[in-house]
Amino acid sequence: MKWIVLLGLLAFSECIVKIPLRRMKTMRNTVSGKNMLNSFLKEHTYSLSQISSPVSNLTIHPLRNIMDMLYVGNITIGTPPQEFQVVFDTGSSDLWVPSVFCQSLACATKVMFIHLRSSTFRPTQKVFNIEYNPGRMKGLLVYDTVRIGDLVSTDQPFCISLLETGFESIPFDGILGLNYPNISVSGAIPIFDNLKNEGAISEPVFAFYLSKDKREGSVVMFGGVDHRYYKGELNWIPLIQAGNWIVNMDRISMKRKIIACTGGCEALVDTGTALIKGPRRLVNNIQKLIGTTPQDSKHYVSCSAVKTLPSIIFTINGINYPVPARAYILKDSRGNCYTTFKENRVRTSRETWILGDVFLRLYFSVFDRGNDRIGLAQAV
Repeated sequence: MKWIVLLGLLAFSECIVKIPLRRMKTMRNTVSGKNMLNSFLKEHTYSLSQISSPVSNLTIHPLRNIMDMLYVGNITIGTPPQEFQVVFDTGSSDLWVPSVFCQSLACATKVMFIHLRSSTFRPTQKVFNIEYNPGRMKGLLVYDTVRIGDLVSTDQPFCISLLETGFESIPFDGILGLNYPNISVSGAIPIFDNLKNEGAISEPVFAFYLSKDKREGSVVMFGGVDHRYYKGELNWIPLIQAGNWIVNMDRISMKRKIIACTGGCEALVDTGTALIKGPRRLVNNIQKLIGTTPQDSKHYVSCSAVKTLPSIIFTINGINYPVPARAYILKDSRGNCYTTFKENRVRTSRETWILGDVFLRLYFSVFDRGNDRIGLAQAV
């Protein structure tokens, strides 16, 4: 799915809203078929009631783990509120959830928005399509009250799905886009912009800590940065241009040899993408250097190789960001190991890479809309 200088950090720490996220465990190979998926969801019911921290104005929501590298948080929509699990996605700008109008198989196991139950719901007649990689959503633009923890956006434009394809085995409800307004397919003002314009957040920034723990610990925070989630200093990277979370990348290297991004390229920092994606030829070259064997849609490697393979270095704005083998090689449900490099099928005029959750689990990320830049630091 491409589906996305701070001063006084301590002063703003009590104004930060944190939404805990959990990494989801892949169900594609372990739970197949509608009946098995329904049984799994019934056996793993959970409560999304919020927990308020006694020491600060933080709002923390318990979530559950369903997929390997997908991070979701909860929001509520409507009056009274209806709860949804969504991907907080820096690669897109639209917010959408399933609706009772959706007849797709992908909607059958999800929470669907029931507009008749909300007294603040307001419809429009605007219908549009959003393409993801993979997947597609046909939606209707509507308005209602949306809450992210203690943050409230009234009369927020968002989309309710009429048709979903490609999301059948991915049990999140919807997507909350955190990219710039000009990326919005529906033309709606993104929720972060509404919150910023209404003064609901103290600083126009949000940040992600994606925990390596497969159950708990991950958070997205709005309005400031909590320094406890990273080590050292934040390295600030200017965007290529305001309007998308894309930065210049200097090179990609292994054993001090450049293996991709020769002469520079661009990289989208995308919380909505699980893997590291790049042009087919360059990704295939990296797979050969690692010594993988292709099978189906994955490239497998001996699990013992994790101990001997070198780190792959992503150099951005003059700073090296190593990704060790233990990070770029994962184990599937059968105990086989595979690499997390994959072809980026979105064609661009310049060499483009997508730095997804594999990269972001290692590096705490700050998205600064006020200064059009991204901050990276080693995650704790």
